[in-house]
Amino acid sequence: MDVAVIGAGTMGHALALVYALGGHRVRLTDSNAETLARAPNLMASALNLLAEGGEVDATWDRQKLSSAVRCCATLEETVAGAELVQEAVIETREAKQALYDKLAKLLDANCILASNTSQLDIFPLVPESLQSRTVIAHWYTPPYLCDLVDVVPGPHTDSALLKQVADIMTAMGKEPVVFKEFVAGYIANRIQAAIALEVYDLLDKGVVTASDIDRSVTHGLALRIPILAVLAKADFTGLPLLNLGVSNGSYTPPPVRNKCDTLDKLLAEGRTGVMAGKGFFDWGDQSPEELFRARDEKLLALKRALREIKPLEGH
Repeated sequence: MDVAVIGAGTMGHALALVYALGGHRVRLTDSNAETLARAPNLMASALNLLAEGGEVDATWDRQKLSSAVRCCATLEETVAGAELVQEAVIETREAKQALYDKLAKLLDANCILASNTSQLDIFPLVPESLQSRTVIAHWYTPPYLCDLVDVVPGPHTDSALLKQVADIMTAMGKEPVVFKEFVAGYIANRIQAAIALEVYDLLDKGVVTASDIDRSVTHGLALRIPILAVLAKADFTGLPLLNLGVSNGSYTPPPVRNKCDTLDKLLAEGRTGVMAGKGFFDWGDQSPEELFRARDEKLLALKRALREIKPLEGH
């Protein structure tokens, strides 16, 4: 399949790699020339990690990657003849609508438009001519290691298209979750948002540190979640105990304030995260590339271990 990936940033270049490893012919573009120029090295670095971990066959090298993913300077060249367009541009309504308006004039009649939006309801932004063949295919970073893909229809999406997109993801070894309709944040992001609400409340109250929170998650939640997830863990805890926790009223979630004073302070200080070397934590002298690789090495090791362990799953 000829796949066009629009946006070569954090997600886009990684999605181009995933589609290429899945056997597709990929063209990649970005409106920012510097971002597009960085993409080949970022893809090659991720490919090297996967090769070292035995996740790709030995034929994959930088030369093969260059043949599988072609970087294009223009949108027109990127989408010409594409059978699937994976959109991964900035998460604003204005940018997405401007892109969709252009694509309505450029895409072949049967081309699928898939958006990687993590929270926007993009369907009101899509021109009528594209409505029946537009879906959300939302990935998680880094997509070459995280297998979950949210597949979401709009109100006018062809039902057969939904299955087709899910089958494409499954064929690449991914785990598509197909929704009946759009819900902001899907499943994983909604759960993360609820966790973030608690985390920001604790930080703003000053009752714990960032390190306290991460240690609690690592040594409490995270150990069990890969094996039992959420609802299977509930069965092991016992539903009567959980019901008591729900009904006794001893805990009230924090209110939604749409702000976090701690986060605002860090941003004002220029502590934007790994790319700046500092965020909630100081990441020292390591480059972002070194830190991303260290993260990916640990994720890959965990993924391989879980493949052997296998989660406990109810029926």
